[in-house]
Amino acid sequence: MSSLKNPFRIFLSLALLLVAGWAILMYSTQNWFLFEENWFMTVTMIFGSFIAGASSEGGGAIAYPAMTLLFNIGPDVARNFSLAIQSFGMTFAAIWIFLSRIKIEKNYLLIAGLGGAIGILFGTYFIVPLIKPSYAKMMFVSFWLSFGFALWVVNFIRKRESVEQLPVLSLYQKTELLVIGVLGGIFSSVFGNGIDICTFAFVVLKYGLSEKVATPTSVILMASNAVIGALLHTFVLDTMQAEAINYLLVCLPVVIFGAPLGAFVINQIGRKTIAVLLITIIVVQFVTALIIIQPSLLLLSFSLGIFLLGMIIFFLLTNFKPSWRKQGSVSTK
Repeated sequence: MSSLKNPFRIFLSLALLLVAGWAILMYSTQNWFLFEENWFMTVTMIFGSFIAGASSEGGGAIAYPAMTLLFNIGPDVARNFSLAIQSFGMTFAAIWIFLSRIKIEKNYLLIAGLGGAIGILFGTYFIVPLIKPSYAKMMFVSFWLSFGFALWVVNFIRKRESVEQLPVLSLYQKTELLVIGVLGGIFSSVFGNGIDICTFAFVVLKYGLSEKVATPTSVILMASNAVIGALLHTFVLDTMQAEAINYLLVCLPVVIFGAPLGAFVINQIGRKTIAVLLITIIVVQFVTALIIIQPSLLLLSFSLGIFLLGMIIFFLLTNFKPSWRKQGSVSTK
């Protein structure tokens, strides 16, 4: 416990400083009434922020479907809120990861992070205007359902071994990871999250990187992507809605503690437990979407097509047999 003492003090000081600034803002603007109107988002992000730090699905993976499916909030507001809230919550989770020296994969972080920055900029300007709300919702849950299935197969049927770091990457492999980062950044531009689970899927399924290493790395990636997206919508495009800001204000003091708590807990449990957590979230999201959206035959066909596309992508990755294996493979347990 003594090894956590100093990192915890530093983290707590930073968190309390932010909470003090938030409290002063709320007092000076007399915005306490926002809790009466938006308490449901505070409750949602208690769970969402923990998941943000504990898995490769950021807080937006809880906020976006909850807001669009359960609370009937517009996808554009849900996306902007997701980016804004993760820019605080997941950044504090990243701070905790760095302070407590939780193992991450630096090459994965740097290369995919560069791609993610490119992707979220490109997606915001050129992809977002083309996506219809109902199709965005079903695309989100259908693609990640295919990943959940692939993750279940490689962990509980194939029972793969895993490694704690990537191999020395060739130029082609670096380019490949960069492109996956761009794709993830585009997903983030549409849904408010995506680079984390997209790149996580790639390194876990193709290279066998352990979930215990890939998860905290993906948390830092999503934090960086969220900061870029939030700044873009707030200061460049001026499209950060007042509604999204109000939701941010009632969730801020929750997420800066919830996400780091998730990052701490996930470092204490086995990687298969992490996989089960991810799969459960993904299945619940998909079932909830079907119940609430009640998609038409056309939309259901679109959803099936996205699912099958995801299956093809993910199983091509899992069928790739690397010619290397580190001697220090971690346990499959």
